[in-house]
Amino acid sequence: AHVRPAVVNISSTRVERARTPSLSPLFRGFFAELDDLLVEPERQVTSLGSGVIVRPDGYIVTNAHVVQGAQQITVTLSDDREFEATLVGQDTFTDLAVVHISATDLPCARFGDATKLQVGEWVIAIGSPLGLPQTVTAGIISAVGRKDLGIQGYEDFIQTDAAINPGNSGGPLVNLAGEVVGINAAIASEGGGYDGICFATPSSVVWPVMDALIRNGSIPRPWVGIIARKIDRSLCRSLGLENPVGVLVSNV
Repeated sequence: AHVRPAVVNISSTRVERARTPSLSPLFRGFFAELDDLLVEPERQVTSLGSGVIVRPDGYIVTNAHVVQGAQQITVTLSDDREFEATLVGQDTFTDLAVVHISATDLPCARFGDATKLQVGEWVIAIGSPLGLPQTVTAGIISAVGRKDLGIQGYEDFIQTDAAINPGNSGGPLVNLAGEVVGINAAIASEGGGYDGICFATPSSVVWPVMDALIRNGSIPRPWVGIIARKIDRSLCRSLGLENPVGVLVSNV
């Protein structure tokens, strides 16, 4: 009841140019005109996702992959009003983005402290899976601090078994106090559908990224300058360590 009015459906459209299997590079110099004929016309690709209103003056947080490359972004509110949105900024490193619509006095969600989440705690996910707006699913916190999944650059995921499907991306993960504790981001699935292993970016990551995007439109990223590997048991044995702790600096 607290959060659903602040959850929106996001539809973004981008233009892609598809190409049929092209000629081998070996022959392009001889058949350049024929190769040009293999280029297909541009086509519109629509991406569906979710978002949550974070300020009453129209700022909405979602996933960067929902709006990446979009020429047009349409936001549909819980009361079925539609607005054309502008992209304020995106951070592909955390897969977060902020869009803005020209509206005022909007319902906005409260953020909770994701650092206090405990495994087994009940949560709900709200979004537009498969284009079905205002869908609510429930589950528990399966794990916190999930890393090394290869999903995005910075990973500190909440894992949940609340059902998340295509279209849920960018929607809120909510605790039973009605507070947003995460933004639903990804699933682990062999078939592309719900397998009970879903991931959300915690509010402790979302809030500072969102705030920086609203203020500056982008986030400057410092870089330490090292490439490191996690110490596993095989590295532990080869390095003569007693326990697999720390990281190995493999390059500078």
